Amino acid sequence: MDWLNGMNKVMCYIEENLTNQIRHESLAGIACCSVYEFSRVFSFLTGMPVSEYIRRRRLSQAVFDIRAGEEKIVDIALKYGYESQTAFARAFKELHGVSPLSARKTGVFL
Repeated sequence: MDWLNGMNKVMCYIEENLTNQIRHESLAGIACCSVYEFSRVFSFLTGMPVSEYIRRRRLSQAVFDIRAGEEKIVDIALKYGYESQTAFARAFKELHGVSPLSARKTGVFL
């Protein structure tokens, strides 16, 4: 399997499992390489480590859940793997520039 095909499969796996635990070993297995090789190639292709990519994708997906307004913010935080609403709010604000509550109330463009 070539690297590009393997990385496309990895990206699909990440997208399908944003609310689950994603292990680097599993991703490397999908790409048919070692964890070390996978980490280096992924960082080269995306410009960021795989853990940062997953974190950003989860926080980006959380925007849709927050805007829908059907779930409590603490439940959204837990859904995307954060252990507390405070940790989620801090990470969300760092990436998006507003708190989750502000994003829900004002509907600011993110």
